[in-house]
Amino acid sequence: MQRRKFIQNMGMGGLLIPLNPISYNQEPVNNHLKDAIIPKALEEGDTIGIVSPASAIFETEPYHIAKESFEAMGLKVKFGKNTKNRYGHLAGTDEERAEELNEMFRDESIKAIIALRGGSGAARILDKLNYEAIKKNPKIFIGYSDITALHLAIYEKTGLTTFHGPVAVSTWNSFSSGYLKRLLFQKEAITYSNPEKKGDELVQTKNRIRVIKEGTVKGELLGGNLSVLTGIMGSDYFPDDWNGKILYLEDVGEKIYAMDRMMTQLYLAGVFDQISGFVFGKCTDCDPGGSGYGSLTMEEVIDHYIKPLNIPAYSGAMIGHIDDNATIPNGIQAELNATNGTLKLLSPAVK
Repeated sequence: MQRRKFIQNMGMGGLLIPLNPISYNQEPVNNHLKDAIIPKALEEGDTIGIVSPASAIFETEPYHIAKESFEAMGLKVKFGKNTKNRYGHLAGTDEERAEELNEMFRDESIKAIIALRGGSGAARILDKLNYEAIKKNPKIFIGYSDITALHLAIYEKTGLTTFHGPVAVSTWNSFSSGYLKRLLFQKEAITYSNPEKKGDELVQTKNRIRVIKEGTVKGELLGGNLSVLTGIMGSDYFPDDWNGKILYLEDVGEKIYAMDRMMTQLYLAGVFDQISGFVFGKCTDCDPGGSGYGSLTMEEVIDHYIKPLNIPAYSGAMIGHIDDNATIPNGIQAELNATNGTLKLLSPAVK
């Protein structure tokens, strides 16, 4: 997958609703909420487990940087026993990678788990995870990109709230670490908004929000990496209920025609017919590619599928393969204000 190439380059290896103004203030629709499991918050001195459920890292320095980053947040670090294993581009066989994650959930000394990196291969272990053990030992689980497959499977099979956020070898700057601390240490019901940085320019030119459809709506957050999400569609690990969900998406290194194809999958599967709101983060290094006779833009692709839904929607959120990557929860109720480009959690994501 192109996500793997991106990480390596960084050194880490239909009915149309009438288009009239509508006020979106309905109550959340959430059939999954009764089964929701909220993990415990982190405290300084806790131990975080680092696992490799997907691709391997072949250099030693990223391991040291990851360990030092979490120690700088006041945490202790324990690497999984198979973290440095190798099986082709993967961090060990499917059985080794699955058992490593299973063991981390069973280990009572581990208070949170984070993926070392993404890449590819996480979906290969979905049928080898012990979901009953995960449900009986709920704890924070963090990662993004290929880790989306694990988030969706754990959500569907257990109801555990997991967290789409940086992996262990991501850039842990004040932005990314700040969101993690506020969300997972301080139990804050965060309002996510883009940073306002104009610099020497008269108006903000970077990290701008683009309003697709104005409005406000409440719903349960669920989403992740588009290519990984669509890659497990049709399996028992893909969520079967998107009713009232706020769908968020991001991707990296995909050609625009491929992004269009994956959005078509969601459209044909009826996912778009069910959601109440939509947020698109970043599509880093997504370009037309060799399409010959021209290409749609990403803006045109998104608008083609989302505008006719007539639901609150915006793009440009700080979600994706970027240094300033916010950690957000799956399975938590939020209020989407597309007019302002914000997502407000309606309750803490940890207890």
